Amino acid sequence: RKPGRDRYLDLLRALALVRVVVYHNFSWTWLPIVFPSMGVMFALAGSLMVRSLKRPALSVIRGRLRRLLPPMWLFGAVVVPLMFLEGWRPDHHHPNWWWADLAYWVLPFSEPPFGATLHTFGGHLPASWAEQICVPLWYLRAYLWYVLLSPLMLKAMRKLPWVTLLVPLALAFFINSGLVDQSGRLMEAATDFTTFGACWLLGMAHAEGLLRKIPQYVVPSLAPLVLMFGFWWLMQSPVDDPRIGHDLEAVPVAQAIWSFGAVLLLLHLSPSWEQWPKPLQRFNGVISLLNSRAVTVYLWHSFALVLTEPLIDPLWSNTLFYDHAQWLLASQWTPLVVAVPLICLAILLFGWIEDVAAKRRPRLFPYPRRPKGRRRGR
Repeated sequence: RKPGRDRYLDLLRALALVRVVVYHNFSWTWLPIVFPSMGVMFALAGSLMVRSLKRPALSVIRGRLRRLLPPMWLFGAVVVPLMFLEGWRPDHHHPNWWWADLAYWVLPFSEPPFGATLHTFGGHLPASWAEQICVPLWYLRAYLWYVLLSPLMLKAMRKLPWVTLLVPLALAFFINSGLVDQSGRLMEAATDFTTFGACWLLGMAHAEGLLRKIPQYVVPSLAPLVLMFGFWWLMQSPVDDPRIGHDLEAVPVAQAIWSFGAVLLLLHLSPSWEQWPKPLQRFNGVISLLNSRAVTVYLWHSFALVLTEPLIDPLWSNTLFYDHAQWLLASQWTPLVVAVPLICLAILLFGWIEDVAAKRRPRLFPYPRRPKGRRRGR
């Protein structure tokens, strides 16, 4: 019998998306330690890539790019004109070739360009609004390179699995050792690739069944040691901002080690649910929606968070809110509460492109319905 969806992997992807949104709202530096979302997302993508590579590699790569690029093109079709409207022009150092950088909005071999400081739509947005909105684009760049190199990575892992798994970590140490000039677009892509490459390969190893060949006691014994080493590396690293403290997202080597250990443990624990356990049945709708619109939520959540500022600021001029609800307007939770319906609106407006990219019938809001006569899980 053909296996169904692995609900455990769906749960991990949904948790990763929620954690990304919460982190970008609060900037809590402990969140990536509790749950390293990016490592988890790359591991899940690597696992799915292996399952697809049972078909010819070129057709798989073409299919993955077809799913990835249209959502980004739609995102760029909205963001790029807004940046032009507020005075942005890419690559001012080459005035005759400024338009060439826009090609990265078509194929993100490098991070698509954006304006670091722009006009603010009459003072309603911060000058860094475009930079905040375009934060997720690095993930698409890294994902593109992983997809292109996956056939070679899979062959290497099948021949020398443990050596291949450790190569990205070794390269991460080398690139961040100070011996290599990290400036330039190429090194930005190389840094992201080495930081999460081991997680992508762990996902591949999980799909290949290689992790199941390890004795059961090895991973629970080894993973905590890896995590301890990653945490030690983080604590030994210099702090850029004393107010924030040690930030895992700002230390690539520590993030690579910590993500590797956490993903190794999560995949070892993988129960491979084809049906939800009863305590999780009530969350099926939200989890299924997040999985169906993962790229949309990831791309547009920063846009939603930026838009909360012009929606909340005018309330300070309202007498009722100013006299009785200043605590609400000043709370960090308020932007998140406002952003959630904006993310749902983005799903309605832009999420259908994921169905078109996957050659499915477009749906506005793919929230699954409960079968008639079936009670909600308790």
